[in-house]
Amino acid sequence: MPRVAKELGPLDVKRATHAGGKGNTMLPVGGVAGLYLQITPKDGKTWILRAAMAGRRAEIGLGGFPTVTLAQARDKAREARDKIERGVDPMAERRAAREALAASGRRGLTFAEAANRYLDAKLDAYRNEKHRYQWRATLEQLAFPVLGKMPVAAITVQDVLQVLHPIWTDRTETASRLRGRIEAVLSWATVSGHRAGDNPARWAGNLKELLPAPSKVKAKGNQPALGLDDAPRWFTAIRQREGFGPRALEFAALTASRSGEVRGAAWSEIDLDRALWVVPGERMKMGKEHRVPLTAAALALLKALPRLDGSDLVFPSSKGGQLSDMTLSATMRRLHEADIAAERPGFVDRVSKRPAVPHGLRSTFRDWAAERTQYPGEMAEVALAHRINNVVEAAYRRGDMVEKRRRMMADWADFLSGRALGGNVVRIG
Repeated sequence: MPRVAKELGPLDVKRATHAGGKGNTMLPVGGVAGLYLQITPKDGKTWILRAAMAGRRAEIGLGGFPTVTLAQARDKAREARDKIERGVDPMAERRAAREALAASGRRGLTFAEAANRYLDAKLDAYRNEKHRYQWRATLEQLAFPVLGKMPVAAITVQDVLQVLHPIWTDRTETASRLRGRIEAVLSWATVSGHRAGDNPARWAGNLKELLPAPSKVKAKGNQPALGLDDAPRWFTAIRQREGFGPRALEFAALTASRSGEVRGAAWSEIDLDRALWVVPGERMKMGKEHRVPLTAAALALLKALPRLDGSDLVFPSSKGGQLSDMTLSATMRRLHEADIAAERPGFVDRVSKRPAVPHGLRSTFRDWAAERTQYPGEMAEVALAHRINNVVEAAYRRGDMVEKRRRMMADWADFLSGRALGGNVVRIG
């Protein structure tokens, strides 16, 4: 249980200011365990209750100050804690109440319905078919699971944050685009008379106070990624290079694997007959065994590699040990420099404009899956060996799901190679 802090009075709350720095200040106010006053750098104040629900920590918004007074915040916090103790999720209950509100009539229009109407009305204005598909795909895959069934009239800032928070740091570019698209749909809904009030997806004076700027997150947290439109040209260039370094980088791209997993790959982990690479848990970031289906392109690469006597490594260095991470980085850099020397734009991240690095290839794969295919997001997350819901992960580790992932990776290889796409992939270019 969170400790009970010293109780603050109304005057203390009124006089409270931000402690400095870029993040929000969380000031415990006492009276109810876990009750905080959240203060933004511009001294905006909201009430937050931190509590454990179903084994995870949750932050429950209780409204803003001074609209919600200190006494009212404590009453709301006590009520929420009482529900949690009775096994009721107050966030889910509140969301259900909002969804039930105006269940019929114009103001009962759901976000999914509003998005489809907006897209039908506006997407013809976009001449680029790829742009039209990306608009729809990002909303369907990333926003609809949370907002899709909610009435647009009931959507709040906290609901939009529930969509953006999980991907804001790891997939900043996609998250930033998604925020803008949610804002556009809600703006259309307001003008069309389906909701009223401020747009909860607006950046300036709203989400800007709660999320770090995309440019700062991208520069500090994300590895520069290869742009989707540049990927086939990059793949052609890497295939023209010789040596274990380029082959390891090519294999990393085809399998969407981390550099360390590829550099440490051993022939004993690879079953060429079953077209399967099983990476043991001790070599994985999450500590769990990871099965990678090998496509025809990946198998052809492996079968063409020479094997060094006395070494089980698939991609050994010239001295027989593992390739260094710098070897792959240097290969990536040389490709960028050669592209520029040929009077082309080079291989840079679309947002930061920094040269793409090996780890950024994984972000390129994830963006491809989200923006240019209809594959489930969970399938792409399993391919990347990211931590997801245990039940979902268990399902995708079964044999039939490995085969479904095999089709996804084959389509990814086709995309890199510039060949016609098939399977569950929707052609958009």
